[in-house]
Amino acid sequence: MDRYPPIAEHGLVGDLQTAALVSSQGVVDWFAAPRFDSPSIFAALLDHDGGGYMRLAPEHPDATCKQLYYPDTAILVTRFMSPDGVGEVVDFMPPDRTRTATDRHTLVRVVRAVRGTVEFTLECRPRFDYGRAEHQLELVENTGLFRSPVMDAHLQTTFPLERDGQDVRGRVTLSAGQSGGAVFTVCTSGGEAPAPVTVDGLKAQVEDTGHFWQGWLRQSRYRGRWPELVHRSVITLKLLTYAPTGALVAAATMGLPEQVGGERNWDYRFTWVRDSALSVRAMLDLGFVEEATAFLHWLVDRLQEREGTEGEPLQTMYRVDGNPDLPEETLDHFEGYRGSSPVRIGNGAADQLQLDIYGEALYALSQGVEVAQQATYRGWKTLARTLDWFAEAWDRPDEGIWETRGGRQDFTYSRVMSWAAFDRGLSLAEHFRRPADVEKWRSARDAILEQVMERGWSEKEGAFVQHYGGDVLDASLLLMSRVQFIAPKDPAWLATLDAMDRKLVSDSLVYRYDPAASPDGLRGSEGTFSLCTFLYVDALARAGRLPQARYTFEKMQTYANHVGLFAEEIGPSGEQLGNFPQAFTHLSLIMAATALDEALDAENGR
Repeated sequence: MDRYPPIAEHGLVGDLQTAALVSSQGVVDWFAAPRFDSPSIFAALLDHDGGGYMRLAPEHPDATCKQLYYPDTAILVTRFMSPDGVGEVVDFMPPDRTRTATDRHTLVRVVRAVRGTVEFTLECRPRFDYGRAEHQLELVENTGLFRSPVMDAHLQTTFPLERDGQDVRGRVTLSAGQSGGAVFTVCTSGGEAPAPVTVDGLKAQVEDTGHFWQGWLRQSRYRGRWPELVHRSVITLKLLTYAPTGALVAAATMGLPEQVGGERNWDYRFTWVRDSALSVRAMLDLGFVEEATAFLHWLVDRLQEREGTEGEPLQTMYRVDGNPDLPEETLDHFEGYRGSSPVRIGNGAADQLQLDIYGEALYALSQGVEVAQQATYRGWKTLARTLDWFAEAWDRPDEGIWETRGGRQDFTYSRVMSWAAFDRGLSLAEHFRRPADVEKWRSARDAILEQVMERGWSEKEGAFVQHYGGDVLDASLLLMSRVQFIAPKDPAWLATLDAMDRKLVSDSLVYRYDPAASPDGLRGSEGTFSLCTFLYVDALARAGRLPQARYTFEKMQTYANHVGLFAEEIGPSGEQLGNFPQAFTHLSLIMAATALDEALDAENGR
C-alpha cells in the first residue's frame, strides 16, 4: 500500500450527509462522520501512521488495480487482476432518503471473485476525532465494535476477524461467483447495533442503491456531446450536497495541498455562498430543480437570520446546517499529505469581507422562473432590504473571491458581481412585480458599471485587471460575459481574453492570477485552477471562438482522473492537487459543456 497515493487515485462514495474516498488500491483513507465537516475516522490521506484507514484488497504482489463507477450511479467498483484470478470490491453508502440529519452512517464494501480464486485481506484501523481519541475493541467472531468517547463503530463481515491490538484483520478466499463483504457502521456512543449482515442482504443493498442513483439521474435533460462527463459531474455535486438542508460543500476533504510540501492546505468541507450559488445554474441547466430550490431556501434562511442585526447580512461560508462559526485551527499531530503542513480544520476565510457573494446570491435567486416563483413575500422583503443596505455598502475594498490574505483591495470581480446583484434584483422586481426601491438599485448598478469601466481597465495590459490601480490579470473576470456585465464579443472583452491567453493560459490550462505579481500573503506557488479553465471554455464559446473553446475543453478532459473526477488544481506535471473532488470544478465543467453545446448547435443551425 502506498503511504500517500496520488490524490487523483481515488473514487468518491457518499450517502448525501457525508462521504468517503476509496483509493484504487482498495483503501478507504478518508471518511468523516456523521457529517462532511465532522472529525475524521479514517484520515490516512493526511497522516499515514496516525490517521486511520480501512483496507480491503487481495495480497497478490502482481495484482493490477482498475477502478470504475457502475454506470449512472455512485457505486464504485475496484477491480484487482492477478495470475490467480480477478476480484472486485464494490463500495457504496446507502443514500439518505429521509433528509433527516442522523448520527448513523454505513459504508458497505462487497467483495466478489469474478474469475479464478482470489484471497482478500481486510485491515480496519479507525482513528476517531482526527486521531486524537483512543478506542477500545470488542470482538466476537465476525463483528468488531470500536468504542470511543465520541462515537462507536461497528464492523460486520461475512468472514472471520482477528484482533490486531485495538484494530482488526481478516481474510477470505473466494472462487469465481462467490461473494462476501464488510459493513462499517458509525453511530453515537452506545447506539443500537446494526442488523446482522448476509451475502444476500448485501446484494440487495447494491441493487437498491443502484436503482436510487439511476432513477435520480433520469431527471437530467442534458442531450449534449459529453453525457458521461457531465453526468458524472452532476452525480458528484449531488454527493457533495447535505440532504437535510440542501447545502453544498466545496469538497469532500480538508488539508490536501495546492502545492505538495506547501502551506496552502485548507478545509473545504463547508458551504461557500459563491460555489453553491453557481451550482444552482449548473443544476438547473440539467433539469434538477429540486436541488436548486433546496439551496435557495437555505440561502434565504441565512439572510433572514441576520435581519435586524448589525454587520454583513451574509458570510462567505457556513457549516452545512447554517452555523456561521468556523474557527480555524491546526492539527499539529498530522504530518499532512506527503509532508504538506499545516493541516487545518475550520476556515478563517469565513470572517473575510467578500462583496462578490451578494452578486452570486442574486444570480442564484434569479435563475429560472420555476425556482424564483417559489419565493415567499417575506423572502422577497428580506432580499429587498439586503439590496437597500448593499446600495450604501458596495463601494469598499475587500479580500476578493480568492480569499487572499495579503490585505484588502478594490477587486474588479467584486465590483462586477456587485453590479450583478442589483441587475438581477431589478429583473426579479420587474418580472414578479414586487415592491422595491428600483431607482436606488438602478443608480447603484449604473455607478458600479461606470466605475469598473473607468478604473478596472489597464491601458498597459489592454484588459480588465484584478483590482483598481494594478496591472495583474485575474481569471475570475472570465465570468464577466456570463453575467452579462459586458457583451461576449465587445472589443474590450475580446482584448481581455487575448491578454489572459498571453499571461494566464499554459497549454490550455488557466492560472487564477500570478501570485508573484500580486502577493496574496502566502508562501509557495500553486497549480492551474481547473475552475478557471472551464470558465475560459465558457467565455471562449460565448465569444464565438469555438475551435479554441472545444479543443481546450477536450484537452481538459485528459486531466480528469480514471473515474471522471477533478480536484481543485492541476500541477506542473499534470497531477491533481488540492481538495478532492471539488464542487467548483465540476459545476464549472457543466456550465462550460452546456455553453459550448449551445454555441456549437447554433453554428450548425440546430
